Amino acid sequence: MSKVEENRQTKTSSSSVDAPVSDGNGATGSHIPVMLEEVLQVFQPVIEGNIVDGTFGAGGYSKGLLQLGANIFAIDRDETVQTFANDLKKKHPKKFEFRIGEFSALDEIAEANDFLPVDGVVLDIGVSSMQLDQAERGFSFMREGPLDMRMGKNGTSAADLVNSLGERELLDIIFAYGEEKRAKAIAKAIVAARKDQPITSTGQLVKLIEEIIKTRPGQKHPATKTFQALRIAVNREFDELVKGLFAAEKTLRDGGWLGVVTFHSLEDRIVKRFFDAQKNATSGSRHMPQAAIEAPCWGNISKPQKATTAEIARNPRARSATLRFAQRSGQKPRRINFTGLGVPLAKGVKPLRGSKSGREQFADSQIRGAA
Repeated sequence: MSKVEENRQTKTSSSSVDAPVSDGNGATGSHIPVMLEEVLQVFQPVIEGNIVDGTFGAGGYSKGLLQLGANIFAIDRDETVQTFANDLKKKHPKKFEFRIGEFSALDEIAEANDFLPVDGVVLDIGVSSMQLDQAERGFSFMREGPLDMRMGKNGTSAADLVNSLGERELLDIIFAYGEEKRAKAIAKAIVAARKDQPITSTGQLVKLIEEIIKTRPGQKHPATKTFQALRIAVNREFDELVKGLFAAEKTLRDGGWLGVVTFHSLEDRIVKRFFDAQKNATSGSRHMPQAAIEAPCWGNISKPQKATTAEIARNPRARSATLRFAQRSGQKPRRINFTGLGVPLAKGVKPLRGSKSGREQFADSQIRGAA
């Protein structure tokens, strides 16, 4: 058994780090870090090194890693998590730092704050349970609130998209980002409904969707996929993910580890293809010379890991989580390129700065319409 495999077998007790997180004012939040024990095991080989928590949230991963001896630099675009960061800073003044920012720029943020070399990067993609539980943020179809969905305070809200985009653009977003088969009917209903009054609340949108999609007991709520799609569009989550993966590749030292937790198949597909780019390379034909294959940037690539039955029983939100991780090789980091990663393309969403050319080249997930 290799040293890495031996480290993977080391048990890390979660009894002290899997508890609800304090908000810094004595209150206890409901956030439970997903697959915490598995994430901690990823970083056992570098546990006393410098680790970037690119999606801090309520600080579950940061807290667990700090207790095992890591130096943590945490990042989050959501300013409301500052109280959690302040609490950890008081407990670990020399080993923890936090900055407001987007994890797509984690390489620039780490360098600007002299947090180099980086031995590990952990990313937990998507909306947090904290954000879902806050009705005023507008993320949840189960809670009445403003149709917002912004992880930060700036930029376009879900209500802006719903009330300004054309029917075709809405269809593209809902179909591409939510994989909703009834996207065309939902987009048409949104455009018709907003003629009478703007759609500004989660309740308005939920009621509209419920009139279109009828479900039986035990099935997913009919608004699940549409809310997912709008949230991804508002926060440009796929662009953030791709840029964040390449930023981690640029920042990690030879032998460093990247662990990524995703919550639906579209995100997981991107991470899978990013780690093992050679499998997605075109092989050419017998009439043309074989294209040169670059040495891989990642080794010791894991298989997808899922939450245990026991964890899902404790925290139902863990049921859709997938963890993938890999070790950085000494190869030169690649330039950002969306091609071959399986990133859905929706016409109603502008790409992040620097990613346009990659998305223009991308062709294997073009939206061709929805029934």
